[in-house]
Amino acid sequence: MISFLQVAPIEAGKGVIEAAKNGQLDQLIKEGISMGMEAGKSILLAVVLAVIGRYAIKFVNKLVARMLERRNVEPTVQSFLKSFVNISLITLLIITVVGTLGVNTTSLAALLASAGLAVGMALSGNLQNLAGGIILLFLKPFKVGDFIEAQGVSGIVKAIQIFHTILTTTDNKELFIPNGALSSGNITNYTKNDLRRVDFTISVEYGTDTQKVKDVTLALVAQDERIKQDPAPFIAVKELADSSVDFVLRVWTTAPEYWNVFFDTTERIYTEFNKQGIGFPFPQIQVHQ
Repeated sequence: MISFLQVAPIEAGKGVIEAAKNGQLDQLIKEGISMGMEAGKSILLAVVLAVIGRYAIKFVNKLVARMLERRNVEPTVQSFLKSFVNISLITLLIITVVGTLGVNTTSLAALLASAGLAVGMALSGNLQNLAGGIILLFLKPFKVGDFIEAQGVSGIVKAIQIFHTILTTTDNKELFIPNGALSSGNITNYTKNDLRRVDFTISVEYGTDTQKVKDVTLALVAQDERIKQDPAPFIAVKELADSSVDFVLRVWTTAPEYWNVFFDTTERIYTEFNKQGIGFPFPQIQVHQ
């Protein structure tokens, strides 16, 4: 007994033979070749557009950067606009390449619109970061090159992008801080103002002449041209501690010279006090019998 599975291939073979006799097989082959050539042309055109588009995007990005520099746009605004233009051009290129492949871009746009809500909810954090970047751009709490402290970290602002702000730390590490958190949190800008106050705590032994400490210290800071005399330097007894008399010294300098003044003045105070016979205290305990 011959099964159906055995008969089917035979019948199919007879159908192919009949189609070949009638010229239908040749017609199918021709249509397949034609469709393959059309698909190949679309794919080749899409590849060419993708390659050319990449170079065109690089060219436009350089053109935009030069235009912003010629118009003396702030570096903060420059980094944001360049990032925005780059992402917009890449999105446009993707849509163009997809349309070249024969995909209906209208249907694609409708699909993207219908998926917009879901994508928006999935990317709610990024949308918040985008809004935060716009807020930072317009309110300008800092600019590129400023030294800031925010979100528990500190560093020099390297770039303000659409979604993140990049900081370079003092030990040359790069930090990416989301703009949403950055725009809604506390920000300390150490270079926003031209002048900064440098505070010192100076500890001396009990029994030291306090007026001598003041005179020696004020004479020392008066010799440093980096330290401003207006506002005038200030020194006073801050605290009578367990083992020392503590003085507070406050001087003003320009923001870029802050750390240089801090370290240099600390070293000069130590050297000068040793010359003047002003002793530095050691922890000590008095025992009465």
